[in-house]
Amino acid sequence: MPITAKKFVFSVFTLAALAACQPKEEAAPKAPEAPASTAQSAKAAPAGKAVVPGQINGTDMRKEDIGGDFEMTDGDGKPFKLSDLKGNVVVLSFGYTHCPDVCPTELLTYSDTLKQLGDDAKNVKVVFASVDPERDTPELIGKYAKQFHPDFIGITATEGQALPLIKQQYRVVSAKVNQKEDSTNYLVDHTSGAYLIDKEGEVAIFSPYGTEPDAVAADIRTLL
Repeated sequence: MPITAKKFVFSVFTLAALAACQPKEEAAPKAPEAPASTAQSAKAAPAGKAVVPGQINGTDMRKEDIGGDFEMTDGDGKPFKLSDLKGNVVVLSFGYTHCPDVCPTELLTYSDTLKQLGDDAKNVKVVFASVDPERDTPELIGKYAKQFHPDFIGITATEGQALPLIKQQYRVVSAKVNQKEDSTNYLVDHTSGAYLIDKEGEVAIFSPYGTEPDAVAADIRTLL
């Protein structure tokens, strides 16, 4: 069922905080009615919330018209399709390798999440998709993701792959900020958090930035 423009905008700005990926010593930009900044997201994230087995900690997305298959390029320079991971639960997040705080924090969280899952981790795939293909080559994004866990999959868009369409599919917003005279020196504000995708390739749960590893793990177990 098609999503109205109003519902689409509401979902974007309520379900996923636009991460102001700025160095911690700099103040996040203020914008009226904009999503929370990185610092604000961290403060708003549930801290120490009790995890109840079988209860969803994130946001149930199963009734939303969101997601779908797509093609990008993995760290080996080979085509990657989300559908190739059917049969596994997928943790899908978007970011970029030059991100100073949000992306490393999230990837560390997902690494800890796999530890929480124990043997069940073998049925879970973590995919980190770049919103900065201009700088994130397949080799760079692949190596970056694996720094956090050897099984993490880093992907980026290469020639002929439509990143804007993929971002639209997953309601991801990103934009360059603080670009200096050097065109390669910039940060990217981007949607934070991750989608938990079930074994059939359908988006099931949105896990906000700042969710603790045990809560993410508990949500993943509901999909295994």
